[in-house]
Amino acid sequence: MAFFKFKVVNKEYEKETGTIEAVNEDQAEMMLSSKGYQIISIQKVLSTKVLEKYFSYLFSRVKTKDLVIFFRQFSVLVSSNITLIQSLRILAEQVSNSVLKTVLTEISNDVDSGDRLSDALVKQKRVFSPFHVSVIRSGEKSGKLDESLNYLATEEERIYDIKKKVKGALMYPAIVVSAMIIVGVLMMIFVVPKLISIFEEVGGELPIMTKLLIATSDFLVNYWWIAAAVVFSAVLIARAYAKQPWGKRQLDHIVLKVPIVGKIIRLMSVIYFTRSMGTLLVGGITVSNSLKVSRGIVNNSVYKDLISQTIIEVEEGKSISGVFAHSSEVPVMVSRMMAIGEKTGKLDFVLEKIADFYDKELQNILDNLLILLEPVIIILMAVIVGFMAAAIILPMYNLTSQF
Repeated sequence: MAFFKFKVVNKEYEKETGTIEAVNEDQAEMMLSSKGYQIISIQKVLSTKVLEKYFSYLFSRVKTKDLVIFFRQFSVLVSSNITLIQSLRILAEQVSNSVLKTVLTEISNDVDSGDRLSDALVKQKRVFSPFHVSVIRSGEKSGKLDESLNYLATEEERIYDIKKKVKGALMYPAIVVSAMIIVGVLMMIFVVPKLISIFEEVGGELPIMTKLLIATSDFLVNYWWIAAAVVFSAVLIARAYAKQPWGKRQLDHIVLKVPIVGKIIRLMSVIYFTRSMGTLLVGGITVSNSLKVSRGIVNNSVYKDLISQTIIEVEEGKSISGVFAHSSEVPVMVSRMMAIGEKTGKLDFVLEKIADFYDKELQNILDNLLILLEPVIIILMAVIVGFMAAAIILPMYNLTSQF
């Protein structure tokens, strides 16, 4: 297969350029003609440009913020009675993300060829999730595609805000700890060796802390490559371990037991599940299919397993809240409110209320997270600085006391 750059006139008599993949130039012409294009020119793309495109697609990604803007603008264009094809092409021209630009061009071509929008999105699994496809498909069936797109923008914006607050809350401690590690390593490599020479000239018995400091400094100066290899290997092993289903499941179990972090992950999982589940039920998706789509949105394996067990029970005719009621990882209120929603026939409404409640609780935790972490960081810094100061000062004190 090869890539061909084309320039054509579309059905709206507008000039359009793009890239198409085909066996040869004749097949490329046939593919473009079948879409109703009037071909102006077709040129085979050089291999270097093809590699550049592949590398750009491989290392670039579509961020949540990009999706928020896309869904919001798409909703505005559709509600203004602009056709789907024109809307997609307008958005493809103005987006700055190269991956999203390529994806939107391919989607517009698929829609122009007769595919439904939801079917075209299914082909772009890297960018659009089953949740996006399900909501848009329900909007197509109900004739309210603009509302579905606007709702997706709102949901993506909520997810973006949550992730932004979590990263913001963890940014300060991450910077402080990183700075401490860097300063400590630099002191071990450049400062401590000079002090060692002074201690060796004076002689005498050194305290245990000083010996430990000297041993660490010697190791980093003479065998730094071993430390770097160990860290690099540990990162690779950890990543390979996390990619395995059993490894990720074990790590997800451990993360939920970590103070504060575990609670944040638990609340985020509950919010993602209840909000997406409620949205899909409102769109007319069956309970079983809604559960299957929601399972793909939740990242933690523990909650994925709970949802999988719930799917089995629902398909057997049992209650949706049964599995959650027996799990210690799900707040009691969630299962009880879901049971009430089932009995009253207002499960979608109840799920939305659950999501709103825990969303506020998560916001409160994130707002107070920095206050909770500050004492821990201060104590950690005090212990490290105190150890290094004692290891350096004690030998000097012993030296002066001899005179």
